[in-house]
Amino acid sequence: MRSSFCAASLVLAACTPPPDQLPPPPQVVQAAPEPAPQAPRIAYPETRRMDLVETQFGTAVPDPYRWLENDVRTDPEVRAWVEAQNAVTNAFLATLPGRAPFKARMTELYDYERFGIPEKKGGRYFYTRNSGLQNQAVLYVRDRLDGEGRLLIDPNIWSADGATALADWVPSEDGTKLLYSIQEGGSDWRTVRVLDVATAKPLADEVKWVKFSGLEWAKDGSGFFYSRFPEPAAGAAFQSLNKNQEVYFHKLGTPQSADRRMFATPAKPDIGHYAEVSDDGRWLVVTSSTGTDERYEVTLVNLRRPAARPRVLIPGFEHNYTFIGNRGPTFYFVTNEGAPRQKIVSLDIARAGAKPTTVVAEDEATLTGGSLVGGALVAAYMKDAKSDVRVHGPNGTLRRVIDLPGIGTAGGFSGDYDDPETFFAFTSFNRPTTIYRYDVASGAASAWAAPKVQFNADDYSVEQRFYTSKDGTRVPMFVVMKKGLDRTGGSPTVLYGYGGFYSAVTPGFSSTRLAWLEAGGVYASANIRGGSEYGKAWHDAGRLANKQNVFDDFIAAGEYLKAQGIASPKGLAIDGGSNGGLLVGAVINQRPDLFDAARPAVGVMDMLRFDRFTAGRYWVDDYGYPDKEPDFRTLLAYSPYHNLRRGVSYPPVLATTADTDDRVVPGHSFKYIAALQAADPNGAPHLIRIETRAGHGSGKPTTKIIEEAADVYAFLAHFTGLRVGQR
Repeated sequence: MRSSFCAASLVLAACTPPPDQLPPPPQVVQAAPEPAPQAPRIAYPETRRMDLVETQFGTAVPDPYRWLENDVRTDPEVRAWVEAQNAVTNAFLATLPGRAPFKARMTELYDYERFGIPEKKGGRYFYTRNSGLQNQAVLYVRDRLDGEGRLLIDPNIWSADGATALADWVPSEDGTKLLYSIQEGGSDWRTVRVLDVATAKPLADEVKWVKFSGLEWAKDGSGFFYSRFPEPAAGAAFQSLNKNQEVYFHKLGTPQSADRRMFATPAKPDIGHYAEVSDDGRWLVVTSSTGTDERYEVTLVNLRRPAARPRVLIPGFEHNYTFIGNRGPTFYFVTNEGAPRQKIVSLDIARAGAKPTTVVAEDEATLTGGSLVGGALVAAYMKDAKSDVRVHGPNGTLRRVIDLPGIGTAGGFSGDYDDPETFFAFTSFNRPTTIYRYDVASGAASAWAAPKVQFNADDYSVEQRFYTSKDGTRVPMFVVMKKGLDRTGGSPTVLYGYGGFYSAVTPGFSSTRLAWLEAGGVYASANIRGGSEYGKAWHDAGRLANKQNVFDDFIAAGEYLKAQGIASPKGLAIDGGSNGGLLVGAVINQRPDLFDAARPAVGVMDMLRFDRFTAGRYWVDDYGYPDKEPDFRTLLAYSPYHNLRRGVSYPPVLATTADTDDRVVPGHSFKYIAALQAADPNGAPHLIRIETRAGHGSGKPTTKIIEEAADVYAFLAHFTGLRVGQR
């Protein structure tokens, strides 16, 4: 949590990373847009309707497709429906002229060497590398900074389809062992193993049923700490609610059954726990949360006195207190208490009743995280959705602002307090991820791993614009396009949004997106309310009873793009994943006339039952409680599944989901597309693409990423008039 500037609760959110922040591009021939073709009539598979109506707070709520919530692995009828829908979708996608060119070009654009941020332990440097088209990145180690990399873990040999991924990995303090987790088929569940670094061979240790967990070594390397849930009932692993998370210690060389429980709240099963070891190794810092909000309780477990009662350091679940490190009894936190855009405070845990002391005060920019490294406090900010990183002394004195390469997103800056060496990554819409080495003492930065691609960032423009939403709120939006693009009459445009869970959509590179830009398309990313772009107030303005602001902001972005001649009159497509899938579904219902094509990915589509599956119960912080009348009324008013109406001409829709998504279960998308097909059976295509052995997004192999992106962009191109040809 400390090294990546992210809060523990984000792993619980209905969130998917903003468009894939992976590789680079050259060129797919640009052509003038043509009018969107007439949609052929499609014979959809017959979907059984249930005569199911439930009354909630005096309101009759039909749910005719409830049976599609069942697990595709265990219900033959659902499995047959999935196969029939995929057959219809694949047959239609095969007719799209842009599909093959997009796939070929995206494959070329992905094929370049790229690296992850190194982690330094025991004088060794651990990092991931993908040679280009490997399905999964490979983990390497160097014995010195400029040394040869030695292969430690190659997850590409774990499965024939590349869908088994290396998830988290953490080297021990002395760099002799490596803790790592395995992700199977995109699931959020993890299996944890240990590797001997010298021999690159795994030890016998294995821990299962780990989910939404940090992995933390004891400082002496004797074992590690992790969070887990009870083993689910047979057949329920991908749908049952996640409750009763507990923190354990695993001693190396022992079975999981012997693991020691370090912290739990059995009387409060809804609370989740994320554990970290303090920098001096004396304390286990447990950050507890009840949902996705950054409202935490922080508890200290004395690792030198295991029998001692845990001490609640920050009580109440009222504010964000994200631990970023300690120097002896002085603990440092990022907090929003009394600072909606956040600040850094210190707390002397040796003094009973001590209050937090401000070290780095709140700024106009939004503080997103911090780290203690090289004798300094490195603070990361977001200013109008762009990164701004500053180096402070441990007392808060500003030393310098780090000179970043441009408009983009920076992350990393982990390391040891006594070592000035750290690393960070920088990326933007037109810049593939570059890894930099940074000397905290001198302020010198140098490229450690720069991608060697045939792509010139100067060929594309990245512009930030501001537009006005329905209630007068000023909203930022990035607009990316190829320079010299013929703008007469506007261009086919993809508008992306998320708008929730205090998650910002910041600039990032995507080689699949570059294929769209090369072909003459425009890409826009709207920083709508519900995220963290402007701190707590921006988040609060886009959740619970204020959720309609999110949809209004996105609709206003679409109107702006057309009014300004950026998007062509019949050439505006929208895209969003997870909570962004909900966004796409909601605005299609509210403004079907504005949008010309849509892709809701892994969306939360039934707002009255989201809290009944896996991690859905956490999302009540953003959405509200379906069983409370005021929240029910709000949710029912925008729920994509419940607001489809017969007789409305909806735009072409390609919904995407996956059978192993145990974050937002695929039943959401199944029910939504069944209802959409029934509501508008003779209109534009309303299709669903259901991936196998894939989940909510993380761990997806390169081949599946490219295939899905080619299908999606070919669909959006077809209905926005973007002609795609080969070079």
